[in-house]
Amino acid sequence: MIYITLAVTFIASILLTPLIKRLAVKVGATDKPNYRKVHERVMPRLGGLAIYLSFLLGIFLVNPSSEYKWSLILGASIIIVTGIIDDTRELSPKVKLAGQLLAAVVVVVLGDIQVQTVNLPFGGQIEPGIFSIPLTILWVIGVTNAINLIDGLDGLAAGVSAIALFTISIMAMLMGNTFVIVTASILLVSTIGFLFYNFHPASIFMGDTGSLFLGFMISVLSLLGFKNITFISLVIPVIILGVPLSDTFFAIIRRYVNKQPLSAPDKSHLHHCLLRMGYSHRQTVLIIYAIAAMFSLAALMFSLATLWGALLIALILLIAIELFVESIGLVGTTYKPLLRFFKEKNSS
Repeated sequence: MIYITLAVTFIASILLTPLIKRLAVKVGATDKPNYRKVHERVMPRLGGLAIYLSFLLGIFLVNPSSEYKWSLILGASIIIVTGIIDDTRELSPKVKLAGQLLAAVVVVVLGDIQVQTVNLPFGGQIEPGIFSIPLTILWVIGVTNAINLIDGLDGLAAGVSAIALFTISIMAMLMGNTFVIVTASILLVSTIGFLFYNFHPASIFMGDTGSLFLGFMISVLSLLGFKNITFISLVIPVIILGVPLSDTFFAIIRRYVNKQPLSAPDKSHLHHCLLRMGYSHRQTVLIIYAIAAMFSLAALMFSLATLWGALLIALILLIAIELFVESIGLVGTTYKPLLRFFKEKNSS
């Protein structure tokens, strides 16, 4: 039944996307070019609605049993409504954040989806207690916005999300979590169906409707896969989401260094830096896909490694990320502490 459902969901996404494209043009949900954007013509957005509708179809067809299902669907629906309004009327950042907060509260409080205990690698436990709810809400909102922030090139957010969902599905298989396997797989094929129209040159954008929805779902599914877990497995979803989370983290650092507000838009995200280095639109997207795939492979290796092996992988990843960030100027052209350190060591 699951394979038939995945096939039906995939076909539904392919068939629904052109219909949503017409709807977007009709209601004025379009993205106009400006100095921050790379596209040069008015583009319909709202494509995330096609992902959401085909995902719902798949969920209702297979009807996976879980105590979290309805709170997840309700939270996702709140996110979708927030995205639709933003794509058609452009909400203020505060109102958009309020919609994300409401959706997060629904799944965390009503659905009781939260990390309550973390077993430390060298013995002992961390029990967040009263901080469990706010920390989990912060995770949901953080990942939601991380996916939203990388949605700057054709197929970028959809492709990176698909890679993350595939990895979460594999991890859920290893852990025997049927609900996460089914839900992540249905969302994966919905996203791939949409990607047929969204990969460069795109004919429709997913808009905030799609990027917020995918970010929200990925954040919650990663929590469901790793509840009451060890510290090591807590790091796994962070590694899986290495591209959007690191891009968001260094955007915060960049704005702090440049004394800009955290919400200030700029053209210094990962994809902007690669474009400035001379890579084409398509090459840039494929490079970021490759980076996301390497993060996912590292997460799988991390989950199967011994404690010391996992710590070594984490250290190598952190050094590799820092070197890459400095080499492409993600924080700024003058930010190169590690590269300068190695250069001084070599010259001495």
